[in-house]
Amino acid sequence: MLTQQDLEQIAKRGISEKQIETQLKQFETGFPFLKLEAAAAVGNGIIAPNEEERQKYVAAWQQYKAEGKRIVKFVPASGAASRMFKNMFAFVDADYDTPTTDFEKKYFDQIEKFAFYDALDAVCRKNEGKGIKELMAEGKYKAVAAQMLKPEGLNYGQLPKGMLLFHKYDEGARTPMEEHLVEGALYAASNGEAHVHFTVSHEHIEFFKQKVAEKADLFAKKYGISYDITFSEQKPSTDTVAANPDNTPFRNDDNSLLFRPGGHGALIENLNEIEADVIFIKNIDNVVPDRLKPETVEWKQVIAGVLVTLQAKAFAYLRTLDAGASEEQLKEIAQFVENELCCRAKGQTVDAAYLYKKLNRPMRVCGVVKNVGEPGGGPFLTYNQDGTVSLQILESSQIDTKNEEYMKMFTQGTHFNPVDLVCAVKDYKGQPFNLPEFVDKTTGFISSKSKSGKELKALELPGLWNGAMSDWSTIFVEVPLGTFNPVKTVNDLLREQHQ
Repeated sequence: MLTQQDLEQIAKRGISEKQIETQLKQFETGFPFLKLEAAAAVGNGIIAPNEEERQKYVAAWQQYKAEGKRIVKFVPASGAASRMFKNMFAFVDADYDTPTTDFEKKYFDQIEKFAFYDALDAVCRKNEGKGIKELMAEGKYKAVAAQMLKPEGLNYGQLPKGMLLFHKYDEGARTPMEEHLVEGALYAASNGEAHVHFTVSHEHIEFFKQKVAEKADLFAKKYGISYDITFSEQKPSTDTVAANPDNTPFRNDDNSLLFRPGGHGALIENLNEIEADVIFIKNIDNVVPDRLKPETVEWKQVIAGVLVTLQAKAFAYLRTLDAGASEEQLKEIAQFVENELCCRAKGQTVDAAYLYKKLNRPMRVCGVVKNVGEPGGGPFLTYNQDGTVSLQILESSQIDTKNEEYMKMFTQGTHFNPVDLVCAVKDYKGQPFNLPEFVDKTTGFISSKSKSGKELKALELPGLWNGAMSDWSTIFVEVPLGTFNPVKTVNDLLREQHQ
């Protein structure tokens, strides 16, 4: 099935022939749905700390930072903003010239509220000879939208989200990239230094680096710290081969194999290369202006405090196991694993070996918010490959929609995953875990796509915060809705939280 040319092509990407065979097999067999026990809720897998507990966790985090640990803020930032502007692309191509849909009317009615208004007005004057107001008065709405989207204007249709102007300030508008630098200074700096890592797509990395270089000194001076800012790209070796509907390899016009990015799960490789004791993970578009940051900063410290508190207990128990635990101690450790790490044995022998395995693995604390109908994953108690039950973040694609009981769990779940994670990635001896070892490879998924008018099947790797972290110790903490402000469409920037 694979030609010599194919083998050379995959070798260049750092992919083995066996990996391709496995992927093609996965197209044939598909991926199993996960077996669920329940949607996680407060009191059943989700912690909701009170004011006193929150203060205790913030203090634990401050103490941990004072010990000189290396803390990194990891920001997946490779996504292009094109989906944010889907409605505006449609307007530019529509067979009418004035705003017609509710979305279009809202955009133009409130256009002055966008942080990019002045920049857009300037490119309109340069390229159209008139400002936004004049163009709109003449009914040239499409010219305004085109100047926002097209390369000769702001090029917002192609830029990464991290490079768009999101928020207004007296000293000038800020991009999400800048807001993440500020956040890094406020809760992730230690030893007077904030380590921030962006994953960026290959075509935007130089632009991203240039913009970071322009802005970092400004925030370093403002917050009295220095920055260590690093970048990585998704590796070609994590791309997956595309298939035809009959599961044979999909080929380009030149007969070469078509490879596609493996989704955000590929970033487990990038995460694995970060030198850190603790890593914060948060999506590029989930940022707020400075006036709303105190709540975000407090809760980031709370979830980090939960992490380091539980990690310290796990480390102490691992040393007890090393020394030879008594029956009484084994019972205490088993209660910790079941009640505080929410990992439940289902018929397994709960002995020292079992407890050691469940304690000696990466740990993550995930903030979860009350479900307000946003699309995306949720927190569940799920059966693992070894038959145990533990906490996982699931996407709808991992759930059997024909199972009424599971669908009820999914639709009636009380909480949602906003991708607000803090991760401990070293063991009790101070050695980094090899994170790819903790991926559940059976949790990928297949989607239908097309290229040049031909249908194809695409394979996504287990998601970064889904199957890629399946075999981690996971703890869920309820965080306020105010800490979750993603920007999925350009009009989301008109929400009060982004003004």
